[in-house]
Amino acid sequence: MAHATGELAAADIEGYLAAHEHKSMLRFITCGSVDDGKSTLIGRLLYDAKLVFSDHLAALEADSRRVGTQGDGLDFALLVDGLAAEREQGITIDVAYRFFSTERRKFIVADTPGHEQYTRNMVTGASTADLAVILIDARKGVLTQTRRHSYLVGLLGIRHVVLAVNKLDLVGYSQEVFDRIEADYRAFAARIGLTDIVAIPLSALAGDNITTPSSHTPWYGGPTLVGHLETVQVDDDTATAPFRLPVQWVNRPNLDFRGFSGQIAGGTVRPGDRLRVLPSGQESTVGRIVTADGDLPEAVAGQSVTVTLADEIDVSRGDVLAAAGDPAAVADQFECHLVWMADEPMLPGRPYLLKIGARTVNATVAQPKYKVNVNTLEHTAARTLDLNEIGVCNLNLDRAVPFDPYTANRHTGGFILIDRYTQATVAAGLLHFALRRADNVHWQAVEVDKTARARHKGQRPALLWFTGLSGAGKSTIANLVEKKLHDQGYHTYLLDGDNVRHGLNRDLGFTDADRVENIRRVAEVAKLMVDAGIIVLASFISPFRAERQLARDLLDDGEFLEIHVDAPLHVAETRDRKGLYAKARAGQLTNFTGIDSPYEPPTHPDLHLDASGTTTPQANADTVIDHLHHTGILTPPELTSPETP
Repeated sequence: MAHATGELAAADIEGYLAAHEHKSMLRFITCGSVDDGKSTLIGRLLYDAKLVFSDHLAALEADSRRVGTQGDGLDFALLVDGLAAEREQGITIDVAYRFFSTERRKFIVADTPGHEQYTRNMVTGASTADLAVILIDARKGVLTQTRRHSYLVGLLGIRHVVLAVNKLDLVGYSQEVFDRIEADYRAFAARIGLTDIVAIPLSALAGDNITTPSSHTPWYGGPTLVGHLETVQVDDDTATAPFRLPVQWVNRPNLDFRGFSGQIAGGTVRPGDRLRVLPSGQESTVGRIVTADGDLPEAVAGQSVTVTLADEIDVSRGDVLAAAGDPAAVADQFECHLVWMADEPMLPGRPYLLKIGARTVNATVAQPKYKVNVNTLEHTAARTLDLNEIGVCNLNLDRAVPFDPYTANRHTGGFILIDRYTQATVAAGLLHFALRRADNVHWQAVEVDKTARARHKGQRPALLWFTGLSGAGKSTIANLVEKKLHDQGYHTYLLDGDNVRHGLNRDLGFTDADRVENIRRVAEVAKLMVDAGIIVLASFISPFRAERQLARDLLDDGEFLEIHVDAPLHVAETRDRKGLYAKARAGQLTNFTGIDSPYEPPTHPDLHLDASGTTTPQANADTVIDHLHHTGILTPPELTSPETP
């Protein structure tokens, strides 16, 4: 270290470490548009803080000559842009985290990308930040990405903003330019609720107003960037919030110890405090607060601890230990903000995984109420959300979860959505409130259940889901199967893709979003029919695996059979009596599966039927019947008929 504590480190290493340990920590991000100088700024901070080792400095000098953008000078951005693609293009792609310290404070800074397609990376960096440094190129002024990042900063709860008007050396250190940019930005910031703004004129490359006041800006009397970062007061609201401990691990090293481990997300806890376990609602008192260094008399937000309870009650990973007098809410329907982070659009009704804290549940998103135009802040109508779009939506979960509004606690109010198949994070979300309508909807107990209805009909209910391209022969085979079952005395119903669009789904088109909703409705109807004890046959292209999985998840194990009616595209086209493929090829029919809309074939269907023409529909129908016998769905009626008195 080159600051004054370096002398202390040489003389008294233990004293130095003790002083360093008790410094406060500030987490901040740098964001803005492309080429505003974010990486250069962080590189300059590391360089001026004397945190660049001699071998790194030598490498920086070599890299600056080889791929740098400053001629014979040092290109400080190369200290941060670690990816080869970043160095070659001179841009930041990934989020780069760096640590540095000064005499007064420790810092973790996240250098976030400026390109719009990497907005999702900026959200990642901002999720844990206390302050945002928003850079603006003095030559360009406030840009679309400046507004986008500022909106996200406000949305994610960052209250402190440094407006860094960079590259002032390229406009002659003009006060007029600086004042105009500051006024433009403050006018926009006021509309999104950002009020704590400190504007600083600087040149990251030349070092103006970074650590020492610049002689080039005698008209500026404010703090330097480092001076402000060292002294800004960041209030930690989580420390005074109600106690929250999301359980990450049930710690059971032996029969005599059972504790619940996790990082405290809010408040303070002491032995003897009364806690409530959510979502179950059971209560107990704190026995011990255990750490690797021994028991604590008190633990606060940010600490990772193991808590023991006085009573043997059921607590699992994903539960939340909360202050009994001020517990978190529990709900399964919410309004939320969504920042869409995937290349594929958000499709209302599609099942996703939702991760909040250590709990993962199934979730579906309703059609957005609106999306936000980050330039005008206008709320515009939307049926879906595309990459980097921000919208307000309703969420439906398959079970209740404990939560706080994001504005009250970002740890228990923030979540991510995950694609069920790729396991990729597709969205970041902020919970607003639980929907009151959930309080008005309850399950009504009935005395005649699915088992009783099925026994009365002398059969096992099931859903036979026929999927394949248009023209593959799904409806033909499904119709033959139903006729065979009907002739044998079974109770059946056939839901056909064309037929339901005359009534139940007549309002839907053929976009991806409409196809998802089409299958969601049919799956819910099929679930009711299975509950009635019926063998249901569903014949739908159903092009997406996620929606076929949704239908499977609605039923009990063994009740859903995915039947892939597999015909090559060229064979399906030859059977096209309606001329739909020809119209699609000619561009007269859009969103047609197999032509300009994808079909995701089953990876592991319960039954695969060769519909290429080598096997007749009658033979394929017989194969289905044989499979139903083999799996026990077609149990002989005498084995399940009602008992006689």
